[in-house]
Amino acid sequence: MSRGSGRRGVDEDAHYRERAQRKKELVDRRIARATIDRGVVVVNTGNGKGKSSSGFGMLARSLGHGFRCGVVQFIKGSFSTGEEAFFRRFPDECDYRVMGEGFTWETQDRTRDIAAAEAAWGVAARMLADPDYDFVLLDELNIALTKDYIALDQVLAALAARPEFQHVVVTGRGAPEGLIEAADTVTEMRVVKHAFKAGIKAQHGIEL
Repeated sequence: MSRGSGRRGVDEDAHYRERAQRKKELVDRRIARATIDRGVVVVNTGNGKGKSSSGFGMLARSLGHGFRCGVVQFIKGSFSTGEEAFFRRFPDECDYRVMGEGFTWETQDRTRDIAAAEAAWGVAARMLADPDYDFVLLDELNIALTKDYIALDQVLAALAARPEFQHVVVTGRGAPEGLIEAADTVTEMRVVKHAFKAGIKAQHGIEL
């Protein structure tokens, strides 16, 4: 190795350390400014895959911290999923409720869909009002909202009145603007590629 290439290596290492130090100082300042301690509302929306998966990941994390958790699934219900099979292993820590009757194109009955959504919301509202629940996942609630099965105003009121340190995650495409405004963290999943469009059926461990 030439003397010049060795010098470049030293300079690159020094430059890397300088950038890392500046980044650390920036992050440390942001952490120092984040002094509010309370529960947050997280919304996962968009047409891409991963909305519910992210929610269930946060559910697993919350259980790892010893939280008391609640799950209400608003749409899914006509078929078993891996997450349901797994989280039902923790009945004392996780109150898991499958309240939907399947996707709306399968049920083809708006009256029945509304009744199922209203029943699910009744359970969800009780969880949101109960300080014993540290974390509540409302899976596919956005769909029930966009289809007007449930009034947005009552959801926003329940979120605003929930216990101070309770975390809530809401999933589903088409999150209404009012919910997005009320949330603390919002992520929109975007489709880049999906195996289903290539004719690959839903897979256990990936979609189911």
